[in-house]
Amino acid sequence: MDFQRLSKSLLFRVVLAIILGVICSFIFPTWLAKVFITFNGLFGNFLGFFVPVLIFALITPAIAGLGAGAGKWLGITTGIAYCSTIVSGFIAYAVARAVYPWLLSDQGMVQAVDIDEGAMSPYFSIEMPPPFEIMSALLLAFCVGLAMTVVKSGTLLQVAREFENVVMKVISAFIIPLLPVFIFGMFLSLGMNGNLHDTLVAFAKVLVLAIIMTIILLALQYSLAGVIAARNPFKVFKNMLPAYATALGTSSSAATIPVTYQCTQKNGVDPNVAGFTVPLCATIHLAGSMMKIGLFAFAIVHMQQIDVSPALAIGFVLMLGITMIAAPGVPGGAIMAAVGLLSSMLGFNADQVALMIAAYIAIDSFGTAANVTGDGAIALIVDKFARGKINAVPREPGDERILGAETTL
Repeated sequence: MDFQRLSKSLLFRVVLAIILGVICSFIFPTWLAKVFITFNGLFGNFLGFFVPVLIFALITPAIAGLGAGAGKWLGITTGIAYCSTIVSGFIAYAVARAVYPWLLSDQGMVQAVDIDEGAMSPYFSIEMPPPFEIMSALLLAFCVGLAMTVVKSGTLLQVAREFENVVMKVISAFIIPLLPVFIFGMFLSLGMNGNLHDTLVAFAKVLVLAIIMTIILLALQYSLAGVIAARNPFKVFKNMLPAYATALGTSSSAATIPVTYQCTQKNGVDPNVAGFTVPLCATIHLAGSMMKIGLFAFAIVHMQQIDVSPALAIGFVLMLGITMIAAPGVPGGAIMAAVGLLSSMLGFNADQVALMIAAYIAIDSFGTAANVTGDGAIALIVDKFARGKINAVPREPGDERILGAETTL
């Protein structure tokens, strides 16, 4: 039974795909490897076609849903969560600029994927042009979502949410099951082109750095929350450790909501404030995920020597912060929602995106734990100003208001 549960884990399948890809790169003949190279080309083209649709389908109802019935405190809480997320991204960029020149010095010229056109080119390829550009999808979703909050069209919001369900079904039934095969093909090509060792060494360093930085991020969040709420940051952080441990074990913000709620109450947060902020932040606050995506993305930028100016990096973080609003509703985590911006703004190809996904999923639970535990810091800040000003709200575990929380990997 335990093995059956393990075999259904996306993390297990991705790790298995990486191991098999490494092993098979030493024994596969070229003709067989080209089968997987062909699949990767087709699957990558499909992702390029589907991502703009995904962005529009997920961002639109997410923004419209935040506005539906939104009061002052919803706006304030959303603003704090967004600021926390983008500050995490800026920290990731600053750390990457400061650390990668020496941490990844030996991997400065490593190519994430370098397929020789003669030996490892696909058998065939099919062009799949997207219906519109990624930035167009993001801007359209943002404009339509905001407009829906003003018009208050319940019918249009329902249509948007049903379209979101359709897109999520495509992700859960088609894209996620094929991701391990895609990652297998990517590591297979890395091994057969001689780049495997350097890439694995480089990303092992980044994985360790990402775990350390999520812990530092929590220390910064609770130091600030302690100052604002006039509380001992060490004590309130200690009270949140059960939520951290639960998220670490489940990789699920949704499953951790009851524990997070209990921990915030133990910190003295008003029950009405906790019942409002905890489920909301489980949906929109992804500072830990932003830290991981930022560190991984800028590692590839460094290794590939991609020209990313500070202005472009800042724009990427700001836009990714908006995209994170929809991330918890995507089976597979925040990285799936970030695919579009990685491609459109940083210029990542399909194989580089696959490398991002593999690295992200490898330590997904640490990012989720940082997200969830950081929710407690936001609850403390909101409680400082909103105590007694938020009406009672349902807070039972399994409350139907808790929608779109991050799915278990």
